[in-house]
Formats: sequence, structure tokens, C-alpha cells
Amino acid sequence: MIAEKRADSMQALVLDFLRVTEKAAIEALPWVGSGDKMAADASATNEMRKQLNRIEMQGTIVIGEGEIDEAPMLFIGETLGQASSPEIDIAVDPIEGTTPAVNGQNNSLTVIAAAPKGTLLHAPDMYMKKIAVGPKAKGKINLDAPITETLEAVAEANGKQVRELTVMIQDRPRHREVIEEIRSTGARVNLFQDGDVISSVATCIEQANVDLFYGIGGAPEGVLAAVAVRSLGGEVQAKLMPRNEKEKERCSKMGVDTDRVLQHDDLVSTDECLFIATGITDNLLVGGIETMNGKYAVNSMVVTGTDCEVRYMRSIHSMAPDV
Repeated sequence: MIAEKRADSMQALVLDFLRVTEKAAIEALPWVGSGDKMAADASATNEMRKQLNRIEMQGTIVIGEGEIDEAPMLFIGETLGQASSPEIDIAVDPIEGTTPAVNGQNNSLTVIAAAPKGTLLHAPDMYMKKIAVGPKAKGKINLDAPITETLEAVAEANGKQVRELTVMIQDRPRHREVIEEIRSTGARVNLFQDGDVISSVATCIEQANVDLFYGIGGAPEGVLAAVAVRSLGGEVQAKLMPRNEKEKERCSKMGVDTDRVLQHDDLVSTDECLFIATGITDNLLVGGIETMNGKYAVNSMVVTGTDCEVRYMRSIHSMAPDV
């Protein structure tokens, strides 16, 4: 009965959270092509905060991109909303793909994930090693296993040869060795510059033709992707990678073990969750914002864990300032 009530509470908030990502994406749009990452992030973040504070909930940012002394970012531990219940854990990325956005390129969106209090990983904004697969390969991966073994397991699960696999990896020097190792097996490597969430979730979107996401990126993106992938029937595993003693100490204070692989249930422990991504520019998941006749046409992807369904939403917004 309690679980049903919590699920109903999350479902009731879907349109509220959709408005958050839509409005934040619209606020980011003027900065597309500007080259100003700080201004773009600040604009999207401030709008996200304003919209979250309008929702009838007590929301807490459990994983985000800022700390309390780094305003205007949404900092870990910040509380939002205008009610005492329901109590909600929130993970955010006001602009996933800030660099391509301000460079006038594709692959940027606004993302939010939410779930009942205590069900999302509470961890610092730091590096995280991650792997993601779609539903067919769920239960067949191990982040600690050699990448060649992982490729063989994913290929068998997906009914393919290893050489037929497509692996998404961020184009960074830290991935150079694993990229070469994957290519040596004959598998295809699709390199991307920015967009961990996009590439992780794409493993669960059949038409995207992505078999595996692998690499080291931000922890916020790992948790955000974990919510969507769980709701779509796939699997994410991760491991926090502190770079120094200070980061290790922060993890310890938050109760996160940096020596073990975090299983999917460690990242998000409930199906009563939701994930929403709104396009700023075109990307693998959704189209970007279009302007027409003095209005914005905004495209979003809405995923809810209780029904394991994806909804693609298109909304029309006036260009008049929101008050």
C-alpha cells in the first residue's frame, strides 16, 4: 500500500518535472553558439531552481554538479519545493553537453531524475567509471571484468558477433588504451565528445543501435542514466574514482564505498522513479528546440519506472518571459 502511494506521488509529479526541464532548456537556448559555458549553465540552473521551488514537494538534490560554495549550481544537499511531502531525491544536469551547446553543435539537453527519498545514490560530484547495456544484456556484465570478456558476453546476449557490436566511449585521452583494445576485437567504437547520459540511455533505445556504453565520466551523469536505464529494463554498474584523499574522505562521510563496484540497485533502488530529458539541440534521444511563429516547440523524452514506458512529448511555449 505504501509503495503504491509512493508510485502515485511520483506519477503525479511527472508534468511538474517536465516543466522544469522544458523551461531550463528554453533558458539555455539563447546561449547556443555563444561560447560562454558559465553563462549557459547559470541560466539553465537558475531556471531549474525556480521551477523546482514551485512544485508541491520537499525535494533534495542528492547528486548534482555543484557544491554549496559554488552557486549558482544546484548543490548537493540543497532542498527545493514548497511542501513537506512527498519527500523526493533529485539528480540533475541543467545542461548535459554544455560544450557542444555553446559551440552551436548537436548533443545537448536538460536532464532530471527523481525518486522517493533514500532511493538514489548520494555521492559527490566526481569521476565515476561506468558501464551500461540494454535489456538483452542485463545480468551479463561485470565492470571489473576485462573489456574483451564483457564484449563477448554482450555479443552473445544480443545475438551478435563481437565484430557487430557498437560501443559508445567518450573521446578522452584516459580512454585511449581501452578504445584500442575494443577495436582490436573488431567491434565498432563510436566516439563522442560530451553526453554520457545520452550515450548510456541509447543502449536501451533499439533504433539507436548501441550495444554498450563504457568509460569514465561524471557521477551525476551516472546516476541520471541509471534511472532511465533501469526504467527501460537495462543495466548500469559504476565505481566512484576519487582522485585524492579529500575526495575519498567525502565519499566516506557520505557512506559510499569507493573500493567496490556499485550495482544498479546501489545507484537507484526503486522502480518508483522518473527520468526526463528535454532537447536543447538535436541528439540521439530527442530533437532540439525549434522556433516558429513567435513560439518554442520543445521536445522531451519521459521515462517512468513503474510502467517501464517511454513517452515522447512535444510542447509549445510562448516566447513571452515566464513570471
